[in-house]
Amino acid sequence: MATHTQDPRDPDPAYLTFWRERHLCTLTTPRADGSPHVVPVGVTYDPEAGLARVITNKSSTKVANVAAAGPEGARVAVCQVDGRRWATLEGRAVVRTDRERVAEAERRYAERYERTPAPNPDRVVIEIRLTRAMGHG
Repeated sequence: MATHTQDPRDPDPAYLTFWRERHLCTLTTPRADGSPHVVPVGVTYDPEAGLARVITNKSSTKVANVAAAGPEGARVAVCQVDGRRWATLEGRAVVRTDRERVAEAERRYAERYERTPAPNPDRVVIEIRLTRAMGHG
């Protein structure tokens, strides 16, 4: 995977493989003043749906930042790094609370991170409708 832009719905095999490996990621959301809020998260990438997903607690700052952007969603980025390899996904994020979407995000998280998330009735999913993908590796 050389430095280049990817089609987020049709990434090259090396890019997709990198997103299926177990890596800690970061999520960058905009604060009310426009400054970036960057936190470590687990991310799953679903190119078929054009989505990245982050499970989290509904009271988190990242959820508040995304929700504050309104129905169009917040412009966000998720990134992972492993040595010289890196990959970034960008898009519009919205918070989903319905049980089916949260369960799908939990399933994907368990698959990627080889760990089933502990039950959490306050869990939500940040869904990122992808608009850009890039990386190097």
